[in-house]
This record gives sequence, structure tokens and C-alpha cells, in this order.
Amino acid sequence: MSTKDKNNEAVIEEDGVMENAATETINDESQQNEVEDTRTIEELLREEVQTEKEKFLRLFAEFENYKKRTSRERIELFKTASRDLMVAMLPVMDDFDRAMKEFNDAKDDVHSQGMTLIHNKMQETLKQRGLSVSETKVGDTFDADLHEAITQIPSPSEDMKGKIIDVIEKGYTLGDKIIRYPKVVIGQ
Repeated sequence: MSTKDKNNEAVIEEDGVMENAATETINDESQQNEVEDTRTIEELLREEVQTEKEKFLRLFAEFENYKKRTSRERIELFKTASRDLMVAMLPVMDDFDRAMKEFNDAKDDVHSQGMTLIHNKMQETLKQRGLSVSETKVGDTFDADLHEAITQIPSPSEDMKGKIIDVIEKGYTLGDKIIRYPKVVIGQ
């Protein structure tokens, strides 16, 4: 028997009148304590379940974001995997273009025709890999986001101010990204 029960019996033996009231009060208090304990345990468990649900949802959302990010990075990597090679090939392309300008005078020459075939084949191969020449022409408006200004010279006419006077070096893009800006001279 617990100490509470012994105390209850002592009260019952001493006073017959107090016997019923004390027993009822103690029983009511113990029932209330049990109900309060039960409610608090249920509330605590509900709170714990809610906390775990929130943690799970955050973790799930974080994992979904991770999957999307790695997927985008993988696609971007495939698009630009050959970027270093393309950048290394750009000076060769520039030399090829200069050589083709010199060979344009002798179109009937067999060597000139061979160079033209090789040049076209190289351009097509690089184009298939995603390399393209940025379209920059004399007279276009200068845009610092798309062009690299080498120098400024006095414009030959008023309408050429802030426009491209000469294209020194072609610009190239690989996919959607610019890998070399066109080098231009602008009028002031």
C-alpha cells in the first residue's frame, strides 16, 4: 500500500465524518492528475509529431532542390564540357580567317580551294558542337555587355557616335554563353 492510502486509512479511523470527504477529494484529485497527465502527454506527442512532420517536409524540399540543382548543373556541364577546347581553337580560327582573306585573290588556285574546304569543314564541326560567331557589324550600337571596346576614335559622321566603327576580332558564343567578346572600335 502506498503512503497516500495509509494516510487515507488513518483519517478514516480517526474521524468517521471526514472519512467520506477525504476519500472523495483524494480520488477526485488523482483522477484530475491522471486526466491532466494524459492531456499533457497527448499534447506533447502531438507537438512532437508535428515537429517531426515539419522536419521531414523541410528535408524533402531540400532534397528536391538539390535534385533540381544537380540536374541543371549536369545539363550545363554537358553544354559547356568542350569550352576549354573551343577557347583554345579560337586563335586557330582567327588565323584561318586571315589566311582565307589572303587566298581570296587566287580562287582558281588548287591550294586556295583546299584551304576553303578545310576552313568550311572546321567551321561546320565547331558549329555542330555549339560554337557560333556573334553577329557584330560595323554600324551596330555599342553594348558593353556584348562587345569589348579596344579604342575610341573620332566618328567619321555624327550618326556614327556611340556606334561600332570597326570589328578587330570576332566574338564567339558556346550555347548561350559568350566565350569571347568581339573586340571593336567605337566612334566618339
